[in-house]
Amino acid sequence: MSPESRLILLCGLPGSGKTTLARRLARELPAVRLCPDEWMADLGVDLFDEHTRDRLERRFWEHAQDLLRLGQSVILEFGFWARSERDEKRLGARALGLPVELHYLTAPIDELCRRLEARNREGAPGTVPINRELLEEYAKSFQAPAADELALFDEPLLGRCK
Repeated sequence: MSPESRLILLCGLPGSGKTTLARRLARELPAVRLCPDEWMADLGVDLFDEHTRDRLERRFWEHAQDLLRLGQSVILEFGFWARSERDEKRLGARALGLPVELHYLTAPIDELCRRLEARNREGAPGTVPINRELLEEYAKSFQAPAADELALFDEPLLGRCK
């Protein structure tokens, strides 16, 4: 395994900048980026189909572990709203002897709404149209990582912003 191969988790609500960061990291590291929204859109699957999303994310995790075993860095762009999801992936990568980064992206609700409105207008493929009401519902169930959890992850090889 490459000494620099690692698992990278991108955590944040819609509009927080996960895809922008994931694309940059994938290019610069390099790493394989796995984004359920893009795959579901390409396959013509309803982006709100939670059953299919769960199945796809499970399959991505299996694939990510195979890639990690082969020495390839992997970026999972799942959002990771629950600590249990982040813990599962961190512990899984640690069991393979690999470092794990968590990039937590956040912004005030008003800024997230502004970004989502712009994204909705652009109609980019693989993006879910999300309004303020839905975003506020999502924010209620989002478990932001606290300092004690962030301390469980490795320092990023590359910075978060340029």
